[in-house]
Amino acid sequence: MLAAFALAACGRAGAARATPPSSRTRTAAGTAAPAYAVTTRSVAGLGTILVDGRGRTLYLFVPDRDSGRSRCYSLCANQWPPLVLPKGVTKPIARGAARASLLGTTRRRNGSLQVTYAGWPLYWFVYDAHPGEATGQGLDSLGGLWYVLNPLGNEIRDGRRSA
Repeated sequence: MLAAFALAACGRAGAARATPPSSRTRTAAGTAAPAYAVTTRSVAGLGTILVDGRGRTLYLFVPDRDSGRSRCYSLCANQWPPLVLPKGVTKPIARGAARASLLGTTRRRNGSLQVTYAGWPLYWFVYDAHPGEATGQGLDSLGGLWYVLNPLGNEIRDGRRSA
């Protein structure tokens, strides 16, 4: 039993050091979608939510409310990596039901451009291992609550919360 716990702990520690995806993947239509694209996916219990170009769930951080700027740095950004644009890219891309008119950016302390949607800076959760997982939904973590967004840019507070 102790060995199983130690293995699980190592797996979670390794996941915390994982870096967000940055490569291109193919969409259902067969066109290349960069990881920083904001698109949509239907997730059981949550409905249609925002995901990145690889299908990984995107979250908002409630303390960012009304600021348009990230309040998630250091340990927070290690657990909840920001969705940032690659160097040389200045505009995010909308796909699926995501609205280009709701996309924007905010500059992080290190100078990188973080993608925003309806004014909310967007983040991944390091423990979402597969596309469509939303294990961060409703978590109270590192100074605030985390929620997924719908294509209108509204937080989804109901729905399941996976632990």
